[in-house]
Amino acid sequence: MAVITLTKANFKQTIESNDFVIVDFWAPWCDPCVAFTPTFEAAAAKHTDIVFGMVNTETDPEISDYFDVKQIPGLLVIRERAGIHAQVGEIGAPAFDEIIKWAREFDMTQVRKHYAEEDAKNK
Repeated sequence: MAVITLTKANFKQTIESNDFVIVDFWAPWCDPCVAFTPTFEAAAAKHTDIVFGMVNTETDPEISDYFDVKQIPGLLVIRERAGIHAQVGEIGAPAFDEIIKWAREFDMTQVRKHYAEEDAKNK
């Protein structure tokens, strides 16, 4: 799957309709961000069951503001609508592979329990 551009128009829908999303916060003036893009794209090609999306912090600052992204490059790993890991700064492909491996193995039991409790309260 190709990397998608996440904007105000599609961010929420993307998170809500996909169980596993990795978001790259970047800006065109950020050299480390631009240098990471091929690594991000290679991971997207390798892990086709994960949605990989990029948020340009210049054109969609509301998204980065919402997630309190103060530094870029920044990664946000989201599983089942919950942010389970945030990473700031430059990383290489081996470290990114480890983050993906960790995120795949992350126990979502507490997250699911929280959602069930919230759903029960709202009924």
